Amino acid sequence: MPRPIFACISRSALSHNLEVVRRRLDAARPAGDSAKVWAVVKANAYGHGIERAVAGFRGADGLAMLDLAEAVRCREAGWQGPILLLEGIFEASDLEVVGRYGLTLAVHHADQLAWLAQAKAPRPIDVFAKLNTGMNRLGFTPAAYAGAYARLVELQRRGVLGQVGHMTHFSTADTEEGIAAQLDVFRRTTAGLPGPASLCNSAASLRYPEVAAAWARPGIALYGASPFADESAESLGLRPAMALKSRLIATQDLRAGDAVGYGGRYRAEGAMRIGVVACGYADGYPRHAPTGTPIVVAGVRTRLLGTVSMDMLAVDLTPVPHAQVGAPVTLWGDHGLSVDEVAAASGTIGYELLCALAPRVPVHFQE
Repeated sequence: MPRPIFACISRSALSHNLEVVRRRLDAARPAGDSAKVWAVVKANAYGHGIERAVAGFRGADGLAMLDLAEAVRCREAGWQGPILLLEGIFEASDLEVVGRYGLTLAVHHADQLAWLAQAKAPRPIDVFAKLNTGMNRLGFTPAAYAGAYARLVELQRRGVLGQVGHMTHFSTADTEEGIAAQLDVFRRTTAGLPGPASLCNSAASLRYPEVAAAWARPGIALYGASPFADESAESLGLRPAMALKSRLIATQDLRAGDAVGYGGRYRAEGAMRIGVVACGYADGYPRHAPTGTPIVVAGVRTRLLGTVSMDMLAVDLTPVPHAQVGAPVTLWGDHGLSVDEVAAASGTIGYELLCALAPRVPVHFQE
């Protein structure tokens, strides 16, 4: 039989989470007015798989990602709606693919403007000009924005471009600092400039839905993880779309002082029984997860012990004395164990764990 580790991806959870975000956005708008939603599927849909995400997000208004190859996969999977490239193009030759597949571009630096000026696409290209409102990652500065926007409007008049919109990215929507300062920069800079806007990531869509413009861009929330350190996915009404599961492949009886795993970083305080799970850092589980990281064995919550190996990790069987070889194990995503909780115990975020699911882990796609 194959090694007993696998991930379950739930199509219904993906669809449910999209609707949770959409309802939050719509509740903050006048009756009859709805925001459109770009479902962000970058990084292989946060580790869930592009094709599976296309199936789960059929109700989205558009899809957004970074990679041209992922955009092509969306089209090949049957997606006919808008597709937004969040970082735009990386060289002028990319415009051939953009035109062929009818993609929408973020435009955030002068070279992209120059490449668009030379475009010979079969149809006008829709774009969103990106404004750097304080994150200092991508985007035109407020001082340069009006000029960049004017160049895009000129290309629109020439028939090179179709719709010209505006976008920015909030860096602290998930913190006490909030979005007020960045939102003020955006509003002042784009005042009087026509075109649809895209402002809200997951955190802003859930916490500040009243500022969502024409298009929201939720990402992590769609996969059932929380964008907030102080608010769980469950409390937001989200369902985990990925569950990582395995089984016990061995047990060991320890005496006081016996060490567990590489480096002997855990030593038994007394007689105890441990289990060995077929899951390690080569599967995407965090090597830096410390003793105490929660794991569920046979439906009972217990803890990780010692150092995570490439292919295995050890668990405390004290709370689950009946567990034997073959007992089911949940690493995250089921039995109330969220990926965010595992990530917090490991000093990281749920995004990283989901994206790190290794190609060698079989995936079961289910309703």
